[in-house]
Amino acid sequence: MDKVESLQAVSTGAKVGKKKKTWFSFSVLFILPSFILYTMFVIYPALNSVNLSFTSWDGVSPNIHYIGFDNFKEIVHSERVWNALKNTLIMSVALVVLENVIAILLAMLVDQVRWCKNLFRSIFYFPVLLSGIVMGFVWAIIFNYNFGVISQLLDRIGLGSLKIDWLGNPDYALIAIIITAVWKGAGYYMIIYLAGLQGIPQELHEAAAIDGANRWQQFRNITFPLLAGSMTVCVMLSMIGALKIFDQIAVMTDGGPGFATETLTYIVYKVGFGELRQGYGTAMSLVLFLLILIVSLIQIRVLRKREVHM
Repeated sequence: MDKVESLQAVSTGAKVGKKKKTWFSFSVLFILPSFILYTMFVIYPALNSVNLSFTSWDGVSPNIHYIGFDNFKEIVHSERVWNALKNTLIMSVALVVLENVIAILLAMLVDQVRWCKNLFRSIFYFPVLLSGIVMGFVWAIIFNYNFGVISQLLDRIGLGSLKIDWLGNPDYALIAIIITAVWKGAGYYMIIYLAGLQGIPQELHEAAAIDGANRWQQFRNITFPLLAGSMTVCVMLSMIGALKIFDQIAVMTDGGPGFATETLTYIVYKVGFGELRQGYGTAMSLVLFLLILIVSLIQIRVLRKREVHM
């Protein structure tokens, strides 16, 4: 009997192993087409960009000339690149702070509304649905010095002397881009914070209110700490989005006036396609990738620690 049972066990194991191999084969067949496409359009271009960053290729000529680390040396010594880096950092800090603060305020407002909650949620989320190009055109008209909504409103109320050339003045152009990006992005992060708020037990607020805590004390000691997970996600997404912002700049200022609104993402486009320096532009894109990677890792480390402490 023992021999018969052992033979049956071996036979059963062999059948199970055969089924696993069959399922594995089918899984590979299903994954293979997607993997081939992903390799062709993502992995290979990414690896080839490393190769092109060491060349002086213009993007058109079939001849590729290798120049070593000259592109990276030029990046380090370029005032234009350092100015773009400064603009990128200013915009990133401003967008992370403003988008998250406004998103939290909007989420708390919508969460407290009893009537037409879905309506207010849709209104605040609507700018997210707009194309970046369309939204850029709309705000370019709003900020226009001659016939923009802001200028016309100031003229009608007799304050025409306070008009500002938002997109033509280097001191205000970057601010206009930031306002536009915040208007478009805050609604997206509002949804994430709203989900976090709805996950906070109402009993905690009721107990705090019974103990005499006011609204600010409840927010500081209950709501804000329990939103740590949502804040980690939103800060990460807003920082990455700010580092690679492109649409608004392309439509509203084209990097100008001068280089006042040129960021690292936009300078990669201008150099690579406008000046036909694909090798140099690819090298800059690698630098931008490393910057985003480093900032993201630092953010994850800091924000995860904050979640643990809270």
